[in-house]
Amino acid sequence: MPPSARARTAWKPAAEGIAVFVVLLRYTKPLAEVDRLMDRHVAFLEPHLRAGTFAAAGRQLPRTGGVILARGLTRDALEALLQTDPFVQEGAATFEIVEFRTSLHHREFARWADPKTRTVGG
Repeated sequence: MPPSARARTAWKPAAEGIAVFVVLLRYTKPLAEVDRLMDRHVAFLEPHLRAGTFAAAGRQLPRTGGVILARGLTRDALEALLQTDPFVQEGAATFEIVEFRTSLHHREFARWADPKTRTVGG
C-alpha cells in the first residue's frame, strides 16, 4: 500500500499486535535549510495526524531535530512512510525508530496501549 493510502487507513489498536513508535529526527543540515523545508514537512505530517497514525509531532529542545509519536502500522510500513518525508528526501534529517509496547499507561493513553497492560492514574 502506498504511503498516501496508509494515511487514510484507520489505525489498528495494540490488541492487533501493533506497537507504538517514537521517531527521532536528527537534522543533518543547517536550520536555514530545515526552515526552508518546514512547510513541506508539515504538509507531510498533517494527513497522518488527521488519520491517527501520528499522535503528536514537534521539535526537540534544543532544536536539533524532531519527534513523532506513531502507531497503527508496522515498523516496515512506518520506515517506508518516513522515507517520503521531505526532510528525509532532501537530506535535511535522518530518523531513528524506537518501537515499544506499553507495560503501564495512564487511562488517557489506553487507546494506544496494549490492552493486556495495567492502567495507572486518572
